[in-house]
Amino acid sequence: MTAPPIVHGGGIAAAAARFGGKPEDWLDLSTGINPNPVAVPEIDAAAWHRLPDRHRQDAARATAARYYRTPHVLPLPVPGTQSVIQLLPRLVPAGRRAAVLSPTYGEYARVLSNAGIAVDRVDGLDAVTEAHGLVVVVNPNNPDGRFFPRETLLDLHRRVEASGGILLVDEAFGDMRPDDCIAPLAGDDRPGLLVFRSFGKFFGLAGLRLGFVAGPSAVLETLADGLGPWAVSGPALTIAATLMASDTTPIRHAIQQRKAALDRVLAGAGLVSAGGTGLFSLVEHASAVDLHLHLCRHHILVRPFDYHPRWLRFGLTPDGTSDTRLAAALRDFAG
Repeated sequence: MTAPPIVHGGGIAAAAARFGGKPEDWLDLSTGINPNPVAVPEIDAAAWHRLPDRHRQDAARATAARYYRTPHVLPLPVPGTQSVIQLLPRLVPAGRRAAVLSPTYGEYARVLSNAGIAVDRVDGLDAVTEAHGLVVVVNPNNPDGRFFPRETLLDLHRRVEASGGILLVDEAFGDMRPDDCIAPLAGDDRPGLLVFRSFGKFFGLAGLRLGFVAGPSAVLETLADGLGPWAVSGPALTIAATLMASDTTPIRHAIQQRKAALDRVLAGAGLVSAGGTGLFSLVEHASAVDLHLHLCRHHILVRPFDYHPRWLRFGLTPDGTSDTRLAAALRDFAG
């Protein structure tokens, strides 16, 4: 039986159709994306006119290697990491199971299950066994921010690789803590270690649909073959090569300020933190379902979770005006 589609963050048009208002007037806090997108650099006309030339991909890969600090591999650009999640069944050895450290981003288990692979949603690394040919760890985790240090993941990698398996570490939210990421260790000298990185979340350009994969060259070749030629557009490659070569410190500082402002609003409303990352906060509330609906009526969209009805995830607000708007809506609920 095919698992049904997962309801993700976003979906402002559907929310507006149900609760009214114009989509552009809603405050979308349902995704973990930088709410203040970085200015898009100038793109030469040839990037739009021609199929993506090899030199553009080479430039993006070289810049990504410096940005992600991967001296042993040139990360593979992909049209969003969701595109390579769809290819993961190809990497699971025949007859092996997959383990997904849960709860986490739901598409991993869904895609693998739909491909006929037995999936164990495990709640700890000790539950990983030799039966698992693919192990998925989102780090830092979505939605609760759970985080494992490098050494813990390297210990897990040694166990998984010893039985011929692959450890996939999804560092989609790793840009805010680059010194702690495991991507720099990926490459041919560590078979069985695969790392996903997201471009759009940190830079606020999720609509670009761009990500990168670091890992052994043989695995990257398999993924590239599965994606086919010209998978990433020339403009996307050009933007990535420019922005990843720039000084990203101001972006990081701005995100930190927005995160602190959001957390002040949530704490002021008496909401209890259940975790988060630099790009979102998770709260636990006994009436989370009602609070979600209340905020929708105020044209503010946050992310509920059907598997944990007491959780709500709040993305970052873009400015002080939005802080005030959110605080007022929360006060109205409390009142």
